[in-house]
Amino acid sequence: MAVFEGTYPVRGTPRFGIVISRFNDLITTKLLEGCQDCLRRHGVDPNPHGSQVDYAWVPGSFEIPLVAAQLAASRRYAAIICLGAVIRGQTPHFDYVAAEVTKGIATASMQTGVPIIYGILTTDTMQQALERAGIKSNKGWEYALNALEMASLMQTLPGHINPPAAKLTPSPPVLSEGQL
Repeated sequence: MAVFEGTYPVRGTPRFGIVISRFNDLITTKLLEGCQDCLRRHGVDPNPHGSQVDYAWVPGSFEIPLVAAQLAASRRYAAIICLGAVIRGQTPHFDYVAAEVTKGIATASMQTGVPIIYGILTTDTMQQALERAGIKSNKGWEYALNALEMASLMQTLPGHINPPAAKLTPSPPVLSEGQL
């Protein structure tokens, strides 16, 4: 019987992609700082002008899966880290965005075979988001640690290769009851 586990640091010089939402940037910039700190402390140079981490800024969390899928399909990255914050408001908009971002990130990871880390805070209040972005702890650190572990784990799995760029299969649109 074999046991597969990721280790720190990742072998070689891994490259990571980070996709960050500009919406709720008070939160996402703090998550990014925690993420960068973790990568730095584990031997990855997070300098945006360096060769190990690329950054993609998107308007909001809803746009994250598309960009994460494109980065993963390029096969240039050991893992992709997605950072966003969806905070509940007075309308059902939160439910739609949170659900689609979650499905989109999972689909992109499964279709490409590249670990895509779900770093999207989904909270009821701004206070809860602030607590998770640095007041009590910084989830950005955890998301980076997950990316390091998954990158390492993928290197140890049987059949791990660096295949050519993945071809993404578009998912059918999700229609609401009124659109059917």
